[in-house]
Amino acid sequence: MKIRQLLPCLLCICTLTVKAQVTSKAYKALLETLYSKTVPLVSCEELKKMPDPVLLDTRESREYAVSHLPDARWVGYDDFDISRVKDIPKTAVIVTYCSVGYRSEKVGDKLLAAGYKHVYNLYGSIFEWVNQGNTVVDQHGKPTRRVHAYSRAWGIWLRKGEKVYD
Repeated sequence: MKIRQLLPCLLCICTLTVKAQVTSKAYKALLETLYSKTVPLVSCEELKKMPDPVLLDTRESREYAVSHLPDARWVGYDDFDISRVKDIPKTAVIVTYCSVGYRSEKVGDKLLAAGYKHVYNLYGSIFEWVNQGNTVVDQHGKPTRRVHAYSRAWGIWLRKGEKVYD
């Protein structure tokens, strides 16, 4: 193959690589502004290595119904009440998540204030989880590519999966 034929392909690959890096940096910058870091952050890779964490989905029930992390339990955000987790031991390792991590951090604050000792917030939450190629499941526990993207404005940060809006 001649260099002339390869040049457009190489240029396209370089452009896509730079765009992905810029998008990733912008997403990280956004997360830095959203988090107050009152709840320790855990990465997707760190979460996968944790033995038996309790996963709490702090999104709205309609978001959870579309998809959630396997074995996650819905607890909500706007109407979150500590009574929803009263059966979880205060010493359990708990990881909260939402779409990007803002709502889950606020619920994590409430858990810490209630005496839970090992509470973490999933960095980038379900968007980051899916963007890294990890599995989510539907309301029947079956793997799905569908993810509730919260809104069209926030949905730009979900780069993989099938975006769902109400």
